[in-house]
Amino acid sequence: MLFGIILLLAFVCGYIIPWWVACALAFITAIFLGKTSAQAFWSGFGGIGLAWLALALLKSIPNDHILADRVAHIFHLSGWKMILAVTVAIGGIAGGFSALSGLMVKRVFEKGEAKTA
Repeated sequence: MLFGIILLLAFVCGYIIPWWVACALAFITAIFLGKTSAQAFWSGFGGIGLAWLALALLKSIPNDHILADRVAHIFHLSGWKMILAVTVAIGGIAGGFSALSGLMVKRVFEKGEAKTA
């Protein structure tokens, strides 16, 4: 459920507001719905990574990947697919750590949690 909500929010917000708001939304969503560290990280990674993949393809396909090819050549990458992979990785890492941070903040403020030895 966490993955789906982050994916939906990141995709919808990709058209309306700046890119970093998706990370803030992953943070807030993980505060309310996060259960484990692995679940929060991979939900944030996958949700924002897939949203950025879809948004990048929606922008790149209509112009036959011309701009993506040129940017890839600037960074000495082999083609537009490599710049797309880098984009997904950066978005995924930012989203994963945002969601993980949200879960950690939730754990700090939980009351009545059993102390571990």
